Order: sequence, then structure tokens, then C-alpha cells
Amino acid sequence: MKAIIEANKYVELTYKVIDRKTRQMLTQVEFPLGYVHGVNEILSPRVMEALEGKSEGDVIEVHIDCNDIYGPRDEALVVIEALANVPEAYREVGTAILMENDNGQTRSFLVTRVDAKTVTIDGNNPLCGREVIFKLEILMVREATDAEIRYGGKVEAAPDLNNCHAVPI
Repeated sequence: MKAIIEANKYVELTYKVIDRKTRQMLTQVEFPLGYVHGVNEILSPRVMEALEGKSEGDVIEVHIDCNDIYGPRDEALVVIEALANVPEAYREVGTAILMENDNGQTRSFLVTRVDAKTVTIDGNNPLCGREVIFKLEILMVREATDAEIRYGGKVEAAPDLNNCHAVPI
């Protein structure tokens, strides 16, 4: 019988995030993501809840309205600045910029557009205002070790360095 996802099970999975309206893939994990279920939430609570009771080999889709996670889009967080006022290092689409307000609070902004005269910087989460589908493929479910439960993920043995010899340069 296959192990099912429940508290204290070690799980490895991959996922894609797909825009529900356009069906465009927005992101995907390149390498399996491993965690101990119930110990740490690596994805949104709704996704974690949908994984409960599933097992190795299952592929599931979870529909999420990102406004529920990130709130509605706030146009006050979109800044259009003259190109000449923006340092060259921040003139590439996709560049993340950490900004601080007068109260010392920080927020990550993303360069979303650059043209001949302006740079557009957006402080909204890129998923704001979208409905997405998390498509998850469960690769492994097994009992977690005590160490994995303690740390919330896979614990690898340290390499044995006792038989290593220094190589003169």
C-alpha cells in the first residue's frame, strides 16, 4: 500500500504555476521540492491542504485566486521613473529592488518595463490580480526521520572527511 501524505511524512514534489485565464506557465520548480508535511508550510495553506491524503504518483491541480493571498493589486505601488533617474543596474526587466519607506519598512519591487525614456517599477506581487493553477506531481511519500521532523526537511549525512588528504599546491 502506498504511503499517503499526512503529518510527519517526508514528501518530494514538483509543481508548475499556470495562469488560469491564459493557460501560460508562469513558473515551475526545476528540482524536486522536499519537506515534512505538517512541520513547515512551503506552499500556500490551500495547496498544503489539497496535498493531504494524496500519494506518490498523484498529480493534482489546485485553483487559487491570488487576491486571497496577496490582496488586490495596488496601483500606488507602481512607480514610473525617468530613465535618467534610475541607476543603470536597475534598468533591466526582472531586476528586483529592495526599497525602504520613511518608516523604515522594506518592500521588494520588480522592474517590469523599460523603454527609451522611462523605467516602470512595481511593488505588487507578480501574481496579484491573477487566478492560477498549481499543478503538483507527487514524486515520493515516506516516513520522515526524527531529524527530518526536527528540521522540516531532508537531512543529508555530512561527507566523511577523515580519509581526505591535503594536496600540496
